[in-house]
Amino acid sequence: MTDPSTGETANELTHKTDLDPSDSAAGTPAPEDRAETGESFGDALREFERTHTHRAKAQQLEGAVVSLTAEQVILDIGYKMEGVLPRAAFENNAGQVKRGDVFPVSIRGRNEEGYYELSRFRVAQPRDWTALERAFAGKTPVAGTVTAVVKGGLSVDVGVRAFLPASRSGARDAAELAALVGMEITCRITKLDVAGEDVVVDRRVVLEEQARALLDERRAALKPGDTVTGTVRTLMPYGAFVDIGGPEVRGIDGLLHISDIARARIARPEDVLSVGQELTLKVLKIDPETRKISLGLKQLQPEPWETAAERYLPGARVAGSVTRLTDFGAFVELEPGLEGMIHISEMSWAKKVRHPSDLLKVGDRVDAVILSLKAPANTEPGRIALGLKQTLADPWLEVLRKVPVGAQVAGPVTKLMSFGAFVEIAEGVEGLVHISEIAAGRRLNHPGDALRVGQGVQALVLAVDQEKRQIKLSIKQLIPTGLDEYLAEHRAGDTVSGRVVAITQSGIDVELGEGIRGMCPAAQRPTADPGVAPHAAPAAKADLSSLSSMLEARWKGSAPAPQAKPEPVAVGQVRSFRIVKLDAEKKTIELELA
Repeated sequence: MTDPSTGETANELTHKTDLDPSDSAAGTPAPEDRAETGESFGDALREFERTHTHRAKAQQLEGAVVSLTAEQVILDIGYKMEGVLPRAAFENNAGQVKRGDVFPVSIRGRNEEGYYELSRFRVAQPRDWTALERAFAGKTPVAGTVTAVVKGGLSVDVGVRAFLPASRSGARDAAELAALVGMEITCRITKLDVAGEDVVVDRRVVLEEQARALLDERRAALKPGDTVTGTVRTLMPYGAFVDIGGPEVRGIDGLLHISDIARARIARPEDVLSVGQELTLKVLKIDPETRKISLGLKQLQPEPWETAAERYLPGARVAGSVTRLTDFGAFVELEPGLEGMIHISEMSWAKKVRHPSDLLKVGDRVDAVILSLKAPANTEPGRIALGLKQTLADPWLEVLRKVPVGAQVAGPVTKLMSFGAFVEIAEGVEGLVHISEIAAGRRLNHPGDALRVGQGVQALVLAVDQEKRQIKLSIKQLIPTGLDEYLAEHRAGDTVSGRVVAITQSGIDVELGEGIRGMCPAAQRPTADPGVAPHAAPAAKADLSSLSSMLEARWKGSAPAPQAKPEPVAVGQVRSFRIVKLDAEKKTIELELA
């Protein structure tokens, strides 16, 4: 590479700088002279390095990478000391840089460790007014040394004395401005008056151009899938803006959406993030038109669905926290990023749950049983079905064992409907008493005519439907009636009195008391009895006084009854009958004429 002002190549200039014996003539004392003046070898070495560095700054050099550290790239530039560049000066944070790679560089100065601070920007050191004019016309950057703080800015040596306004220095305050004194800077000539020897330079425009170039370089190096580090800059309700450019490159911000922060569901970004927090992120998407960058944090965390099928087997019992409630069920977080859903139908064995909030609330810790698991496929999300009621004993199994058909049960009336009443016979288990099975001997318009909610009742189990989980009950069949009492007080063979209420082809219908009927079948009726009146002909009203006199005479043991011809049986007569058979289950009484 050739120096534009001297025509010398970089290598030629390097050798000339290191070996040129004219250094003595240039003002550096020879060894014997230094001994006479008492100047130490260390002072001489520092003077040599100062002159050496000043000359090298004017050249564009080539540096070969010798090693890399976590922060810097170290290059051999042909001098006794190596030069250093920050990793941020390379694409992808020097991710593709390897030992032996060669890059054009310029020397900016020396750091505290003695290494040369390098720049990848071409910077020329003007040596005369002609070089200044070329740099001014071409708007090319030039190197200069800040010599002093002056009114309104800085004095800079760019081969001649130049003025750098404070507003164009890149310094934010007076302290930073003063810290520039003695530093090598890169600037651009904005005014050049050769006749008046008036030169004005601008450092800020160069810094901005360098920042933009580095920004574009860094942006161009980014691609989806890259892993980057960044600092949380701003928190918003929908996510966080993260600076991924680092201290060297400002202006590369990415959006970390709230849905990409964590596997677990979070309500607000500030619940897990804070401004200034350092993060390692994954680049998810880069919009080529708007240049917007989408970042992900949870994508660097293990995907729980990858092993969910191995860890959550159907039938296994799990625990989790209720995260949200919907009309159809409750979502339970089993682990960060993995939720299961308890459908409303799987919350209770017997109780009808109208809304999940009847049993659960957000934040509740619950036990559940895994009913099924479906792994995500294509665009379909994964699903885990949970059951809450399966963790409890099924009350129906106990009811089926203890309450067979024909058993008597007791419990409170829980609800009245137009068709009947529901009675709780066990915790969570109800039976239905149809309106026709509530009261005996009378017709009800509504169950409320005989029952009230909360009233304790006894009932008889009529039927049990295990599949439909329904139990039919009867109250009236447990209420004692006149017929029940009559059946309990009499036995077969007893002679009783009764009134004939009807005569049919099948027999004689006899009323033995209020609501108590007996039947004298046609087979039990005397076949040779011509006195039986036809069933369709109404009989004359019975003479009850004569019947009473006859019964009284027999009771007192008076003369035996005359052997008169039996009186024909007629409707309305009161006659003596003998009980042939009592059937308590069918509630029937079979009679014969006594």
